[in-house]
Amino acid sequence: MRPLLSAILALLLAPQLAFSASPPPNIVIIFMDDMGYADVGCFGAQGYQTPNIDKLAAEGRKFTNFHVAQPVCSASRTALLTGCYPNRVGIHGALGPNAKHGISADETTLAELVKQKGYATAAVGKWHLGSLPQFLPTRHGFDQYYGIPYSNDMWPFHPQAKKGAFPKLPMIENDQVVDADVTPEDQTHLTTDYTTRGVQFIEKNKSQPFFLYLAHSMVHVPLFVGDKFKGKSGKGLFADVMLEVDWSVGQIMDTLKKNGLEDNTWVIFTSDNGPWLSYGDHAGSAGPLREGKGTSWEGGTRVSGIMKWPGKIPAGTTTDTMMMTIDLLPTIAHVIEAKLPEHKIDGLNCWPIVSGVPDAKNPHDFYAFYYEQNQLQAISSGDGRWKLQLPHTYRSLPTDTPQATGGKPVNYKPVKITAPELYDLYGDISESKNIAAQNPDEVARLQKHAETIRAELGDSLMKMPKGSGTREAGK
Repeated sequence: MRPLLSAILALLLAPQLAFSASPPPNIVIIFMDDMGYADVGCFGAQGYQTPNIDKLAAEGRKFTNFHVAQPVCSASRTALLTGCYPNRVGIHGALGPNAKHGISADETTLAELVKQKGYATAAVGKWHLGSLPQFLPTRHGFDQYYGIPYSNDMWPFHPQAKKGAFPKLPMIENDQVVDADVTPEDQTHLTTDYTTRGVQFIEKNKSQPFFLYLAHSMVHVPLFVGDKFKGKSGKGLFADVMLEVDWSVGQIMDTLKKNGLEDNTWVIFTSDNGPWLSYGDHAGSAGPLREGKGTSWEGGTRVSGIMKWPGKIPAGTTTDTMMMTIDLLPTIAHVIEAKLPEHKIDGLNCWPIVSGVPDAKNPHDFYAFYYEQNQLQAISSGDGRWKLQLPHTYRSLPTDTPQATGGKPVNYKPVKITAPELYDLYGDISESKNIAAQNPDEVARLQKHAETIRAELGDSLMKMPKGSGTREAGK
C-alpha cells in the first residue's frame, strides 16, 4: 500500500516538480489594440497574410474561445494586468487625457507579481491605465516604459472631436515626457519603435527571467504604417498595418531564437477587444461573430488567442475551451510559483487548459460581461457554451448605412434588448438564434449567476451602482 500511495503522490506532484526543477520562463505578452477575431491568417483573415503570427500558432496553441473582460481599452487592460474584472477595481471605459484617476497603488499588477521571482520587467507601447505620474507603468512594477499613455486617437487630429478637445499626444519614457507632440509622421514609426524597444529589452536581459508587455497602438485608428509596408499588401491601409504588426511579431520571435531563449519563453498574443466597426475600411473583422468593439456580443469580447512555450504548451493544437484575460495572472502565478495577491481577484488558474491536459475543464462557474458605467450586460457559463444577453441598450451599425472610408467613422444606432436572450455558442457562434423560450432552466441558472455578481460588483442597470466587493481606483 505504501509504494502505491507514493506513486500516486508522485503523479500528483509531477507538474509542480517540473516547474520547480527548471528556471522560470520568460514571459512575452503581445497585446494588440482593436484587432478583430478574424484579423490574422490562422483565424480567417481575408486578402492578406500574417505568416509570422500563423507560425506562432502552428508552433503553439490556438485559443478560439478566448475573451477580454470588457470590450474597451482601459477596462480590458486592467483585467489583463490585475486578474480582476475592471469594475471591481474602479476602472471603467477608456480613460481620457484629462482623467484624474487610474490604477490604484493597492492593486497587484502582473509585473509586480513576477517581481517576486526576480524578473526584469518592461512595458512598451500603449498604457491607458492613467496618465498622471503615479499611474504610469514604472509605479506599478515595470522597470522601464516607453510609449504613449492612452489611445493614439486622443490627440488634436481626432476626426470627430471639436478643436481643443484633446491636448497634444505625448511620448513617455519611464516617467518623463520625451516628445510633447507626437505628430502624424511620428505615428508612422510607432510599430517599428515599439518593436525596437522590445528587442533591446530582450537582448539586455537574456541572462535573467524577464517579462515584456508589448502593447501595440495599432490597429486602433488612426492607422499609420511605416514606409517599408506602405502599399505592400495591395489591399489597403488596414492590411498594410497588419503586415507591419506581423513583421513585429517575427522580430520578437527571431530575437528569442537568436539568443537561445525560445525554448523557455512563454509567448502570448491577443487583442484588447474586437474591431471598431464604425470605421469601415480602417477597421478589422470579427469574422462570424456578432457586432464588435463596444458591445458585449461575441464580436466585442472574443478575440484571437495564441500561446507558445515549447515542451510545455502542445504545438499545433487548438482549443475551444473558454478562457478570459483575467485568468492569465493566476495561471502565470501557478507556473512561476508566485504568491497571489491577498485581495480578491476574479481570474482562476487555467494551466490545464493552456498546457493541453486532456478534457481539461474551465474552473469558472460563469463569466460576467460588464460595459459602460458598471452595466452588467451579459453572463456566460464557464464552459463557454451558454450566453445570456441581459436587457440593455447596445450600439450597432444600421444595415442601410454605407461603409465608412478614409478613417472617418459613420454613426452607430442604439438597439435595445428588452428581455433576456439566450444563445448556445457551441452551435451558434454568431448569436443569431435566441433560444431563451426553449431553455427556461438555463436562463434561470445564468440569471442566478447574474444576481451573485451583482451583489459583489453592482449593476447600474438595476440601480445598484456598487457592490460589496468593489475597490476604489487610484485618485
